[in-house]
Amino acid sequence: MKKILITGAAGFLGSHLCDRFVNEGYHVIGMDNLITGDKKNIDHLIGLDNFEFIAHDVTNYIEYKGNLDYILHFASPASPIDYLKIPIQTLKVGALGTHNLLGLAKAKNARMLIASTSEVYGDPLVHPQKEAYYGNVNTIGPRGVYDEAKRFQESITMAYHRFHGLETRIVRIFNTYGPRMRLNDGRVIPAFMGQALRGEDLTVFGDGSQTRSFCYVDDQVEGIYRLLLSDYAEPINIGNSHEITISEFAEEIIKLTGTNQKVIYKDLPVDDPMQRQPDISLAKKVLDWEPKIGREEGMKKTFEYFKGLSQEELHKSEHKNFKSHIKK
Repeated sequence: MKKILITGAAGFLGSHLCDRFVNEGYHVIGMDNLITGDKKNIDHLIGLDNFEFIAHDVTNYIEYKGNLDYILHFASPASPIDYLKIPIQTLKVGALGTHNLLGLAKAKNARMLIASTSEVYGDPLVHPQKEAYYGNVNTIGPRGVYDEAKRFQESITMAYHRFHGLETRIVRIFNTYGPRMRLNDGRVIPAFMGQALRGEDLTVFGDGSQTRSFCYVDDQVEGIYRLLLSDYAEPINIGNSHEITISEFAEEIIKLTGTNQKVIYKDLPVDDPMQRQPDISLAKKVLDWEPKIGREEGMKKTFEYFKGLSQEELHKSEHKNFKSHIKK
């Protein structure tokens, strides 16, 4: 049985990856320090013979006594509210955490895939974004703690690949959504869903003309799975190339939820990208991958998940574990 370590295992995307690899017959070691992850996302896996959970912060030394075949590094705050509240931890997990895991992969002769992001492109001057585009990032802006953590993560991963001959993979993830997203984390879909379910007006930042491209989580997981098992070491975009403005998307949410809220407009945050659309021609060519689930279908599934949350969860504004890490 192949063994795979998945960091950020209790997070939104990490927990879905745990599901996939458990179902594929791998022995999965999930690792998370639960700053932004939630143990309930993997409760259904606890007790399975081929799943184990380790509570650990990857910015500290990582020791695992058994063999490992693969490592997926998905440990990182991933939403603006998260990384603006814990900026130093965000930088540390991208730098120290990635370094620790690359060292572990080298020691175990394991193949390692890192979760990069479309944010490496910053506020792009090229549209749609191809992997060869170097980006337009403000290194010292408030979003720089996340953007630069991911850009460094890519650099050190390629250095280990070239210098040590380590088997590495890099996925650049575009906006992904689905069940287990955390409400009120600053990302557009849970923000809109939470506001609609609470009867609040939907908040659009800027004039709403900025665009995003949303990929359903099952499609994202399939792309990551194929990339891990491929022979391709350069970064690959995985996302849905269907682009929509935020204003149009807000109207879709109002229609989907059957609410009659207004859309209100507030100032655009610093360095918020105006366009976000992946060029996925490389993923189609190398991985024979493209998204299969349309936004209408995916949003219905996501809305059903959010509707099932308790009132306490709907109104919770801050993650339970933030305060203990603010000063670190």
